Amino acid sequence: MEISDECRALVMFYEGLRLSSYKDAVGIQTIGYGHTRGVTQGQCITSKQAADLLDADLREAGKIVEAAVHVPITQFQFDALTSFVFNVGPGGREKDGFVTLTNGKPSTMLSLLNKGDHLGASAQFGLWVHAGGKVLKGLVARRRAECFLFSGRDWRDA
Repeated sequence: MEISDECRALVMFYEGLRLSSYKDAVGIQTIGYGHTRGVTQGQCITSKQAADLLDADLREAGKIVEAAVHVPITQFQFDALTSFVFNVGPGGREKDGFVTLTNGKPSTMLSLLNKGDHLGASAQFGLWVHAGGKVLKGLVARRRAECFLFSGRDWRDA
């Protein structure tokens, strides 16, 4: 599947655009629309570079979704999951994520989805609202928007 304009718009809205690097809620150097890889303190980029980084990051997140999900999904579901993976990551030993939790098991969201339980999977969005051990209002709003999109509803109505 291709990343839709709706997915891109959702991510841009919730990430916001920052052309100078900054530390996110958990202290990770970030720039552009939530780009983190290789960002250094004091770094500056252009709007075009931010858009290019976003497109590359969304393609990477989309590939993770395509590799992990083994059941048919809609474009809306793909877009919501791509936004989610863009924000949360795939996971691994050091951080829980969409594909793998720190305990080595798949996330409940992915497990339910791959069992064909789309409703159960959609209910998992609301559980991923913590950063640095705190519930963040921005993540609550974003997960609600992703859940709306996953269900085929306009994420702006969330």
